[in-house]
Amino acid sequence: MATENGSPAKRPKLVGAEGDAPSEGDSIIQSALEEIDACQNEIDALNEKASEEILCVEQKYNKLRKPFYAKRNSHIKGIKNFWVTAFSNHPQLYNVLTDEDEECLQYLSEVEVEEFEDIKSGYRINFNFTDNPYFSDSVISKVFHLASTGVPTCTSTPVQWKDNMNLTKRKKNNRQGFFNWMQDTSDPAADEVAEVIKDDIWPNPLQYYLSNDSMENGVSDDENVDESVVVLDDDEDDDEVGEEEIYDVDDDDDEDDEIEASGEYETLDAVGDDDDEDDGAVHVLDDDEDEEGDDDDDVQEIIDEKENDEPDGDVANQEPDKENNGETAASNKEKSQNEGETGTSAGD
Repeated sequence: MATENGSPAKRPKLVGAEGDAPSEGDSIIQSALEEIDACQNEIDALNEKASEEILCVEQKYNKLRKPFYAKRNSHIKGIKNFWVTAFSNHPQLYNVLTDEDEECLQYLSEVEVEEFEDIKSGYRINFNFTDNPYFSDSVISKVFHLASTGVPTCTSTPVQWKDNMNLTKRKKNNRQGFFNWMQDTSDPAADEVAEVIKDDIWPNPLQYYLSNDSMENGVSDDENVDESVVVLDDDEDDDEVGEEEIYDVDDDDDEDDEIEASGEYETLDAVGDDDDEDDGAVHVLDDDEDEEGDDDDDVQEIIDEKENDEPDGDVANQEPDKENNGETAASNKEKSQNEGETGTSAGD
C-alpha cells in the first residue's frame, strides 16, 4: 500500500490493553481494519483517476467556451459601466469598492479569466481599461500560481498611476479598496475577491448586472393597499340586521385576517327618517376602530331607538289632529256668533 505522494501507507494496528498481546477478538478486529484500509486505498485510486479524467473534460470545455466568452465581451463593450455595475451589485465585492474605485472602474471595458492549460497550476485575471485620468496602463493583471509543492503564489501588474491619482494612497478609515486588493500579493491562499471574480462573476456577470434592476422594478404583493368595507343594513320586516362584507383579498394566503384600509371613514351618528317602510342604517367600519362586536351593538342601538320611536310618532301625529279639530270647531262656532252679532247690529 502507498499514499498519494508515494510513501508507504501505515498499516492499522490494534494493541491490547497496557501493551499486552491482542486477544483472539482483537485479532479479528485487526483483520477487519486491514480489509477496510485496503478498500479505502482502492477508493482513493479511483478518486484520483476520476480527478484526472475530470481535468481532461474541463480542459476540453474550456477551449469550447473561449469563443463564446470573447463574443460576450464584445457585446459587453457596448454597454456603458457594465462591469462596475456587476461588481457593485455583488454582495461581497460591494464591500471592497470605494466611491473612488467605482469612478475609476467606469473605464473598465473588459474582464477576462484565463485558466492555465493544465488547470491545476493556476489562473490569470485580466482587467482591460480605456483611456482614463487615473493610470496609463491598458491592461492590469493578477496571476495566481500553484506550485507542485502545493504552495500558492501570486503576482500583480504594477499600476502606473498618474500624478496625484494613486487610489491606493487614498484610504478612508483605513479601508482597503479594490486597487489595494490588486496590488496585494501577500496571501494568495486567502484571496476571496479573486475567487469571487473567477468562480461567481466571470461565469455569468449578467445576473449581477441585472440584479439591482430587478429589485428596483419588482413590486411585492405586500406593498398593495387593500380596502375593507363592511355595510350593515336594517330590515324592519324581518327585524334582522344583515352584514355585507366586501373584501379585496391579498394574494398572501398566510395573512387571511389582515385587511388594510386606505381611506378614512366616519361612523354615522344619526340616521335620517325615510317615508319608505325600509329605513336603513349604514355603518362603515375601519380597521382602526374598536372591536367589531362593540360597533355592531352601537348600530343595533340606533336601529332599536328608531323602531321604538315610530309608534310614538303615529300617536303624536293623531293627538294634534284631534286638538286641531276641536280648535277648528270652536273657531267656527265663534265665527258664527260674530256673524250673528254683526247681522243684528246691521238690522238695528
